[in-house]
Amino acid sequence: MDEKWLGKRLQEVRRKAGFTQQGLCQKAGLSYSTLAKIERGAIKAPSIFTVQSIAGALETTLDELMGTPIVPETPKLVTRSGVRFVYFDINGCLVQAGQRAITHIAEDISLPVDVVETAYWRYNDEACRGSMSMSDFNQAMADRLRIASLDWQKYYLDAIEVVEPMQELVRWAHERYSIGLITNIMPGLLSAMKSRHLLPDLPYKAVIDSSEVGLIKPDAEIYSLATEKAGVQPNEILLIDDTQANLQAAQRAGWHALLFDDYGAEESVARVRSALEPVHDLPSRVKLPSLET
Repeated sequence: MDEKWLGKRLQEVRRKAGFTQQGLCQKAGLSYSTLAKIERGAIKAPSIFTVQSIAGALETTLDELMGTPIVPETPKLVTRSGVRFVYFDINGCLVQAGQRAITHIAEDISLPVDVVETAYWRYNDEACRGSMSMSDFNQAMADRLRIASLDWQKYYLDAIEVVEPMQELVRWAHERYSIGLITNIMPGLLSAMKSRHLLPDLPYKAVIDSSEVGLIKPDAEIYSLATEKAGVQPNEILLIDDTQANLQAAQRAGWHALLFDDYGAEESVARVRSALEPVHDLPSRVKLPSLET
């Protein structure tokens, strides 16, 4: 896609939505210079995460923003199990952070880890559904822990440990299949992770952020939405997740599912990669592992 065409298209959509450059930057969390460079064609290949942030701020989809699909509709390859699209979970798969953040909070406020963890899980689902803002989540946690204030986003981002074998698998899968992200996550965390380059910077065909769609795994509705966004049949989708309940719900939706076990990351990645080996990459006598949890 020509960078000058992209810049003109973004400028056109922004103006129709009634945004100044500065106003859009504030809402999308971008620097003024970045947006200005994109609109004048000075940035040849802006990050897909940056374009997604702009689309979100304009309350539109990537396809609608660009006027044409960014990712080809025709999947590149297919496994013997019929998989054409792969969804990756983020928390617990591509990064590890939640438990470490809870531990750090407990250490800083001199409370048992289980007390902090109990408070966290009391409000987590509501925040991940987007029905509780980050500021409300922080205040609720602080009140329950009887402390003055709390900044969960800072603790979370500072605690993130990238799971490199899984992130490498994402990059490998992108060369062979259409891919997407589907995550239970609190408002603003996904864009913050993207800005810190904590996730593979790739052209994901679909990104399902629970806090934006108002649904969390294992809600049946989130799999229906994700199937629609993937643009393939349910039995052509594979979910890689670290939670059995999420995988079982995916299977009920007609998807394939594979468990990622962070205690055996290398083994899990090898199993997933073997299952995803495209048909033409294997001799006919090779039997692929079953796509089961």
